Amino acid sequence: MRFGEGSLTFELVEDWEQLPAGMSHVDVAAVSADDDGRVYLFCRGEHPVMVYESDGTFVDTWGEGRFSYRTHGMYMSRAGELLLVDDLGSSVGRYSRDGELLRSFGPTGESSDTGWTLDHMVVDRAGPPYNRPTNAAVAPSGEVYVSDGYGNARIHRFAADGELLASWGRPGSGPGEFRTPHSIWVLDDRRVLVADRQNERIQVFDEDGNYLTEWNDVQRPQDLYVDDAGLIYVAELAWAVGETSYKHGTMTEYVPGRLSILDPEGNCLVRWSTPDVNAPGAIVAAHGLCVDREGSIYLAEVTDTIGVSKGLVGPDAPTFLKFARV
Repeated sequence: MRFGEGSLTFELVEDWEQLPAGMSHVDVAAVSADDDGRVYLFCRGEHPVMVYESDGTFVDTWGEGRFSYRTHGMYMSRAGELLLVDDLGSSVGRYSRDGELLRSFGPTGESSDTGWTLDHMVVDRAGPPYNRPTNAAVAPSGEVYVSDGYGNARIHRFAADGELLASWGRPGSGPGEFRTPHSIWVLDDRRVLVADRQNERIQVFDEDGNYLTEWNDVQRPQDLYVDDAGLIYVAELAWAVGETSYKHGTMTEYVPGRLSILDPEGNCLVRWSTPDVNAPGAIVAAHGLCVDREGSIYLAEVTDTIGVSKGLVGPDAPTFLKFARV
C-alpha cells in the first residue's frame, strides 16, 4: 500500500510493531525517534514508554507507575532528550532516553483555575501553567515551549533551567486565541507553530508570542513534526457524525483523518486519507507523529478513545502505523 506522490511517496509497513506477549496498549499518544534509529512510543497502559528498533524489534519499557492514563505529548530534542507531557497528571518533564527525570517545567499535579472542569468542559479564561497540557517543544535557543491545552488556552515559554519566562493566548477564534492548542513546534528561524485544533488552523508566532499569520488548509491538527529539510508533517483528526465544528457546524457525515506534508510557508505538498476505516493504512485516530533519519513516518493513534469507544472500529484496530519513505 503506497501513499503520497512523487518524492513524497510512502509505503505502509504492515505489522511493524513486534509487541511482546502479554503487553498491550489501547492507545499510543505520541512517538519519537532518536539518531540511533530507536523509536519511542508514549502509550496509555501499564507500560507508558515502549522502545523499539527501527525494524519494530522490542527493546525495553520504562515509566511504569509514573504517569496518568492520559499520557499525551512527546518531543525528542537534538540533544537526544525527551520532553514528555502528561495531560491528566499535569506535568511536563525532560527525560533521558532511559527514563531518568532531568528537569520539570512548571508545577506538577496542579490544575490552574480557568473555569474548565470535567463537569464544565469550557475554558472561560486563560490561566497559568497548567490545566491539561498537551505538548512541548525545544527552541533553537534551548528554551521550552508548552501548549496548554484541553483545560487552558495558553502557550507557556520556559528558560532551559525551568524558569517561566512568558505566557500568551486566551480562549476564542481570533488571532492569538485558541480552542485546544494541541501541539507546538519552534522552527530554526524561531517562528512558533501552534496546532490550534478546534479552530482548524496552525497559528504562527514569533518567539515572543506576537501573532504573524495562520494556515487554514488543515483539519483538526493534532501534532506537528518538522524534518531537517524544513518540511512540516501534520497529523489531522477525523470528524465523526454529530460532532460540532466551529468552521463547518454540525457534521452530517464522517470525514476521515489524514496526514499532510506542508512546505515552510504552510503550502500543502501532499496529503492522504482513507475513507474506509478498516482498510490497511487507514488513519482512524491520528494523535502524534515523527519522522526518523531515513525519512519514514511513524503515526501514533488513540484508537480506543476515538475509534473503538465510538463503535467506529473493532478492538483489534491498529494503534500505530509506519509509512516508509520510498
